[in-house]
Amino acid sequence: MKIFIDTGDTTEIKEANDWGLIDGVTTNPSLAAKAGKNFKQLITEITQIVDGPISAEVVSLTADEMYKEGKELASWHKNIVVKVPLIPEGLKAVKRFTAEGIKTNVTLCFNANQALLAAKAGASYISPFVGRLDDISQDGLQLIRDIRLIYDNYGFDTEILTASARGPYHFMEAAKIGSDVITAPFSVIKQVIKHPLTDSGLKQFLEDWKKVANL
Repeated sequence: MKIFIDTGDTTEIKEANDWGLIDGVTTNPSLAAKAGKNFKQLITEITQIVDGPISAEVVSLTADEMYKEGKELASWHKNIVVKVPLIPEGLKAVKRFTAEGIKTNVTLCFNANQALLAAKAGASYISPFVGRLDDISQDGLQLIRDIRLIYDNYGFDTEILTASARGPYHFMEAAKIGSDVITAPFSVIKQVIKHPLTDSGLKQFLEDWKKVANL
């Protein structure tokens, strides 16, 4: 399973990338604003850190405007994936992008029917938001299971990008289900790498080493 980091903070991206974990980045204008950077400046900086897919989101609401905006985004770097909302106009835009070889990430997916339509439109990635579904007492991970089954049934090439991951449990279950990608904030990625027994075991090893180092 590929791991993307969801952030606009290049310091976080650099650290996670140095760990050898990061295959790509998802970001949007809101994350750029939080980072206090112009969106193009932020995307350009990210391309200099990570050599992998970088999802950059459009903010337009009509297919023609999305297409124009997405073409501009895609011109910034070969690794740009145009992030498009899962609305009818978004699907129209995805079809046009796909015909021109521009990769797309269809975002804000909340049911399997939407994921099926996105795949038929030619989406490169579908982003189901598991955490937001959990927030309203629905089973976000069941959505990943449903999409995996449908895509496997019909041989769709669209990759499942589990989004809105809230913790290690989402990571583990997404991997078991067969999600192609997961994206998460740096705080969640740090949680995944930690375990109290790892910390206590390392502490004990170091204490024991001090006892025997000078024998």
